[in-house]
Amino acid sequence: MKGPKRAFDLVVAALLLPMTSPILLLAMLAIRLSSPGSALFSQVRVGRNGALFRCHKLRTMYLGTPSLPSHEAPENSVTAAGKLLRKFKIDELPQLWNVLKGEMSLVGPRPCLPTQTELIERRKQLGVLSALPGITGLAQMRGIDMSDPKLCAETDAAYLKAASIGLDLRILLGTIYGG
Repeated sequence: MKGPKRAFDLVVAALLLPMTSPILLLAMLAIRLSSPGSALFSQVRVGRNGALFRCHKLRTMYLGTPSLPSHEAPENSVTAAGKLLRKFKIDELPQLWNVLKGEMSLVGPRPCLPTQTELIERRKQLGVLSALPGITGLAQMRGIDMSDPKLCAETDAAYLKAASIGLDLRILLGTIYGG
């Protein structure tokens, strides 16, 4: 399914990027008005076959916050604008560039930090690292975050076994519309 999935990713990302650019610009303005620093944030993440890449996001935390998985970051490290951006998944929109560059897919296992060794090892065992990471995925739709590496990796593996354009559409719509 690599060919059709890549074509689907390219078409949807190429359409979404210009369509969402007004939202991105407003979000960037809100970030800049609510806290100092760049509105864009890039972080090294683990991609296909364990290759590292720079994952782009809108900054939702104060400058100086340690580079930790979201579930480990202090609650008070998220800005007021960041809480809203996260709630509506707007902070993920810059990852459309990662999709266009071929570093990510619209749907797949969420890319983790290189320090999340337990998750990386479990994904390796289950063959999950052979897939491009996604902006969203089945685990996220089911409310499973990376704080449970075993369950997260198993859900990622289940997604890969059932992967189809139809499933990707359901996951994308579920992410946008909350379920």
